[in-house]
Parts: sequence; structure tokens; C-alpha cells
Amino acid sequence: MVLSPPELLIAFRAGCAPLIFVLACFGFPGPLLAAVLGAAFLSDVFDGVIARRLGIATAGIRRADTLVDTFFYVAAGAALKVAVPAAFDNAELPLMLLMIVHVSRGTFELSKYGRLSSYHMWSSKMLGVLLVVALAQAFMTGEPSALLSLALWFGVANEIEGFAISTVLPSWRPDVPSILHARHDAARRTA
Repeated sequence: MVLSPPELLIAFRAGCAPLIFVLACFGFPGPLLAAVLGAAFLSDVFDGVIARRLGIATAGIRRADTLVDTFFYVAAGAALKVAVPAAFDNAELPLMLLMIVHVSRGTFELSKYGRLSSYHMWSSKMLGVLLVVALAQAFMTGEPSALLSLALWFGVANEIEGFAISTVLPSWRPDVPSILHARHDAARRTA
């Protein structure tokens, strides 16, 4: 089986997840961890661009992208906890809320659609940038950062928007940029 370029980028990012964690566990320096983080982020940016240009931005590729993003950022967060043990000391509440809303949303989507969503919302793109900057800063400085707490709170808001989209859309569909788009789509379907 030959993978397409977007699938190769998604697979690369999936491989970066255990890599960043293992590097952190073995005490590799922050710049190397930040470099892996940056490479994974770039693969996330370009997989979608390439898929759209090649006309192969299928629902399957979009779902794989979403699942691998979640896997990678969980691994990067675990790597940060190993590399900078105090990184989450002032971020327990948003981290816990993020996990609760994420799991609740996933459970709701599985019960409603039979699968997880793959919205690729504008807020998700902003969250990705914010997370990469916050994680890279913490890896590079070896210190906790208020930026990480801000990113986690933004993540909570992003998950709530995704949850709201899932409550509005009557059937599963990928690539919903915002709750406004979902409401417009739902209103058009009922009109």
C-alpha cells in the first residue's frame, strides 16, 4: 500500500508523538524537543494544504488528521511534564476541564454520529499555533509559562465550540469552520 503525501505527513506526525515523549524521558535538551514539536506542527499545516491541492481531502484523511493531532498533543503535554515537571502547576483547572469536555464531546459524537467529528474549526487552527508556541517556550526555557495556561483555557473554549457544533448539526460532516457555519448549515437543511 502506497501512502499519499498527506497520509505520509500524518504518519510522520504520529511518529513524532512517541519520539517527543521518549526524548523527554531520556533528558534530551529543550531545543531538540521544540524542533520535534515544530516539525510535527509543520506536518499538520501542510497535510491539509497538500490534500486540498491534490483533491484528496477525504473524510478519512480528515479523521486521521484529527486523531493524530490529539495523540500528538497529548504526547507533547506528557513530554512537557517530564521535561519541565512544574509546567502544569498553575494549569490544573483548565487541563482538567479540557479533558472532561473533550471526552464528553467525543462520547456525545460517538452516540449521535457513530464516529468522532473532524471539524477543523478556525479556533482549532488558532489553538494549534498557541499550543506550539506555549509548549516550545516551556521546552526552551525549562520553566512553566502563563502562556500554557492561556492555551489550555483556549482549548476548553475550542472544545465547547466543537460540542456546540455537534449539537447543532443533524448529521456528521467534516470541515465546519465555526459554530456560525454549523448553524447556517443546519438552518438551510431545515428550510
